[in-house]
Amino acid sequence: MLAKVQEHQEKMEKIAGELGALAKLKAPLCLRKNSVPHLVPNPKDPRFAKRKLDLRSLNQILEIDTGANTCTAESGVAFDQLVHETLKHQRIPMVVPELKTVTVGGAVSGCSLESMSYLYGGFHDTCLEYEILTGDGRVITATPEKNSDVFQMIHGSYGTLGIITKVKFKLLPVAGHFVKMSYHTFTNVSNFFSFMRKRWEAKDHHFIDGIIHSPSQCVVCLGDIVAETPFISSYQGVNIYYKSTATRSIDYLTLKEYFFRYDTECHWLTRTFPPLENKLVRLLLGKKLLGSTNLIKNSRRLRHLMALKRRQDLVVDVFVPAFSFEEFYKWYEKEMNFFPLWAIPYRMPSIYPWVSEGYKTKLKSASESDRMIIDCGVYGMKNSHPQIDYARLLEQKLFEFSGMKTLISKNSYSEEEFWSIFHRKHYLQMKEKLDPHSIFENIYDKFNHKQQ
Repeated sequence: MLAKVQEHQEKMEKIAGELGALAKLKAPLCLRKNSVPHLVPNPKDPRFAKRKLDLRSLNQILEIDTGANTCTAESGVAFDQLVHETLKHQRIPMVVPELKTVTVGGAVSGCSLESMSYLYGGFHDTCLEYEILTGDGRVITATPEKNSDVFQMIHGSYGTLGIITKVKFKLLPVAGHFVKMSYHTFTNVSNFFSFMRKRWEAKDHHFIDGIIHSPSQCVVCLGDIVAETPFISSYQGVNIYYKSTATRSIDYLTLKEYFFRYDTECHWLTRTFPPLENKLVRLLLGKKLLGSTNLIKNSRRLRHLMALKRRQDLVVDVFVPAFSFEEFYKWYEKEMNFFPLWAIPYRMPSIYPWVSEGYKTKLKSASESDRMIIDCGVYGMKNSHPQIDYARLLEQKLFEFSGMKTLISKNSYSEEEFWSIFHRKHYLQMKEKLDPHSIFENIYDKFNHKQQ
């Protein structure tokens, strides 16, 4: 442990020095990491021309403390590596993002969540301590007690306030290495959502998410960690997980494969290129073409061709409060009608300080149960209608349903719209504190397509 701590400190001294040198050049800055960025590829992204700060050395797990049920890891540790190591100690992170190479730091800065989020919130809600490299070269520690304002504002900032370099977070002891899945199919969304609500209120399963395959085939997916299994299914090769939920009632996966069950298809983005769902193609070329890392890398290689499209395909997550989900869905089915639609319940333990006062008021008006957020994932919808930009339409309608668009993809918000959702005063105060020389981009500029 001590040797790893010393090695980490040496890494930090080197990285801080490199940041200082780059800052003097007054050039746009982005980060070089071992994993691919898990933001939606943008063919006009200026990051390709920026100077890069090398963070690839931040890739070690520093400590797994089984007594305290905590883990301390450098920010570049990917979740597939993390789960592999914690399982050796009969432990898992409380929230595991569904794509293998999402990193610990990326999960915090991007507010990652998954099927245990109905219990524990986002991954950031399970964190105890952050080490952060500021824009002016300082290394600070933030906890709920020390630099608490930084601790509460750094998640969801997408690298625009500072660089997360180390994270300490909670672990959950587990009694088995398998997951029993049960799939409950409903012929309408109202019954689907009623059943899902009962399950999250009962808290009687380890995992809950849903896949709406069509308006008449809506599946609630319930998972339970078990010690034994009569059989094991694998969806790392020719078999396709999301399709299995439409045909099975029961399934068993290893715990690790469960966590990354969506990775092979990057949810269902392989549908956008049908040969990738052909069993022979998957058998022969799957290792080179399948998986979120391969799919994202290849899409970035094709970014110049993507730029020829009038509009990019819609790949986005939106947060819709549970109290308005059914009304939102009625509009979605009528106006967008794209499936599968991923629906995953996410409990926001408290309303975050980066949420605007107006949006807080909308959330506070609901009952405690209805403060559950539903993350709706729209992955791969064509956006080629001659008169309708569905990305922009979705942004606008979300205001009516008290929802918000996540920042995994570019947005078309005006500044007024953007700061009606995000808390401008709190953000700018933190920007001045952590990044006084604006080494990192402003969060609105980073994701506004007009800047790209």
